[in-house]
Amino acid sequence: MKRFLLAASLLVLSLPAFAAAGPARERLDAFSKGLHSLTGRFSQTLYDVNGGPGKTTTGVVSLEAPRQFRWEVAAPTKQTIVADGSRVWLYDPDLEQVTVRKQSTEEAQSPLTVLTDLSQLDKGYFKVTEQGEHDGLQWLRLASTAKDPAFDYADLGFDATGLARMEFKDQLGNTTRILFAGWQKNTAIPADTFNFVPPKGTDVIGDAPVLQTQPVH
Repeated sequence: MKRFLLAASLLVLSLPAFAAAGPARERLDAFSKGLHSLTGRFSQTLYDVNGGPGKTTTGVVSLEAPRQFRWEVAAPTKQTIVADGSRVWLYDPDLEQVTVRKQSTEEAQSPLTVLTDLSQLDKGYFKVTEQGEHDGLQWLRLASTAKDPAFDYADLGFDATGLARMEFKDQLGNTTRILFAGWQKNTAIPADTFNFVPPKGTDVIGDAPVLQTQPVH
């Protein structure tokens, strides 16, 4: 369970990177042009170092420029990750626990929210390279230039309509594969989507502001 939350949390914040030219970058540009908000469905599976699949989680994701994010796992068990612009909240209702950290600590490790801010592709924290076509998609690889990166690389696969798949490999050799569907661009997203208040009775661990508790929505 913690691996799934960690893998998803790597998607949460802004991605600085070198720009790359080619079919995948062209599709990224086309999909992201004028984009300020995005919602869609996901299916995520973690594979071990031998390629053995773990369980698959499904849910919905919402993003809004510049740095707000919500990753809502619906099955097989519920979890929620919310980035509100200053903090990242990882909530596990089964454990009645939420872990909080400052959003700035995850800077330069986000292969997803680049979709809502292409200007972040030119600041040098990642090397971006075209990976050609396979599985019917055009692929763009993001390889971290950090001394101690959170993951080895992230591959973004684009079809003619936009981002269809993402795969990234962590430092333990595990690979996370995420399939996306049902993207809706620039729809109105309720402001409270990106606010998280721990439900009453929830253990809060980490750097949380002083908040009154109320039911999560």
